Amino acid sequence: MVLDAKVAFDGNAMFRHKDLIELRDTTEEDAMELEASKYDLAYIKLDGDIGCMVNGAGLAMATMDIIKLNGMFPANFLDVGGGANKEKVTAAFKIILADPAVKGILVNIFGGIMKCDIIAEGIVAAAKEVNLSVPLVVRLEGTNVQAGKDILANSGLAIVPANDLGDAAKKIVAEVQKAA
Repeated sequence: MVLDAKVAFDGNAMFRHKDLIELRDTTEEDAMELEASKYDLAYIKLDGDIGCMVNGAGLAMATMDIIKLNGMFPANFLDVGGGANKEKVTAAFKIILADPAVKGILVNIFGGIMKCDIIAEGIVAAAKEVNLSVPLVVRLEGTNVQAGKDILANSGLAIVPANDLGDAAKKIVAEVQKAA
């Protein structure tokens, strides 16, 4: 009789099982997913060409669906969570841009816990630090949204603002097609 098994552990519970941490084989993990986990980012590589940065799994799913609805495909699932700061956003941009298939980035943030002005500052700083060379469309909604939009508009960067998710998807698809 031959048996095989695969066991996965919830990373949130690992602090309770220090003995299991020693058994982790990072060579069996995707390098970008491993890098993302260092910054508490949820990242999964997909086969498309539009990089996605969102906060919240539900918003990520909706963002990926609407990109498909507009004729292109998401390159990743990347959730920055509710506590995004400049370091996390910069790491997210670097991870997204490490994929050579990425032709543009759509940032879709609902600032409930996270304030839009703080995320906008992080987006601007990160875009400058990574010397962003692909189209970037940003949709912000929530707390301090106007301050966030003002920061993006006054950044001097070629950031395309979007009013809602449908508008954002149409704009990123158009920008990527224009750049091609």
